[in-house]
Amino acid sequence: MTIKQTTSTDIPQLQSVLNATELFPGDMLPDMISGFLSDETSEEIWLTFLQNEQPVGFCYAMPEQLTEGTWNMLAIAVHPDTQGSGVGGQLTKALEDQLRANGNRILIADTSGTDDFAQTRAFYAKQGYGEEARIRDFWAAGDDKVIYRKAL
Repeated sequence: MTIKQTTSTDIPQLQSVLNATELFPGDMLPDMISGFLSDETSEEIWLTFLQNEQPVGFCYAMPEQLTEGTWNMLAIAVHPDTQGSGVGGQLTKALEDQLRANGNRILIADTSGTDDFAQTRAFYAKQGYGEEARIRDFWAAGDDKVIYRKAL
């Protein structure tokens, strides 16, 4: 098991992870990561979890604009066959450790308040994140945005 910086060769497997989790369509991934892969000065962080040398999960974070040391984990996904084995927790810890080592203060994560995302909210709570805010009907009518926060 290895956690490494995401590379272009990881994209096809990570698209499979996304399609299996239905977090968002896998065909969106190449455009999302293109700036990170092509710009050496990009502040984004993309981490990939390898199991048996195959990508089975990733996380993506970037700094919040107009803040000092606040980052947003915009995506974390683990293939359903691997969920519950600690991959997500290890990815989150690796991201937090990297941010902490660079002097950052806070990591936030947004998710949905619907029943479909109850497991996601439980994951954040298990990782030591607290529910900081809830914006009613943010994503759609009846679908709240729930913001989790962890001090680094």
